[in-house]
Amino acid sequence: MTQPSSSSKSAEPLVPPSSPSKSAWAKFIASFGYAFQGLWYALCTQRNARVHAVAAALATLLGIVLRISAVEFAIIFIAIAGVFVAEMFNTVFELCVDLASPDYHPLARIAKDVAAGAVLVSAMLAAVIGLFIFGPHLWLLFIHR
Repeated sequence: MTQPSSSSKSAEPLVPPSSPSKSAWAKFIASFGYAFQGLWYALCTQRNARVHAVAAALATLLGIVLRISAVEFAIIFIAIAGVFVAEMFNTVFELCVDLASPDYHPLARIAKDVAAGAVLVSAMLAAVIGLFIFGPHLWLLFIHR
């Protein structure tokens, strides 16, 4: 490691020596593995994530059966992704709060409740989006019977 000279205008960060480094491409590919491990962790450990996964599968199947448009599918998938992202951030917040405050603390409870509330808002918005997209298709289906 070298120290930047005092005459340089911007100091370079000091990088600790590391073991034989992987190539940038190998690190990039490995990052997908870590991301999938995180997704799998959420699905395996969080009941609500599994409930959301089933709801997502049903919404996708309903979209196929009703032959919704590509734009409608895109909107449904954005809603599904929003719920999953909120659920996964909720999991992160809960784990961090548990790590920082292993004993009960009222602020820890509030932090967890607020994070869960964010998931609820996301899920409610997804339900409204589902009603707006699937509702007219279902209405036409039942009217023409």
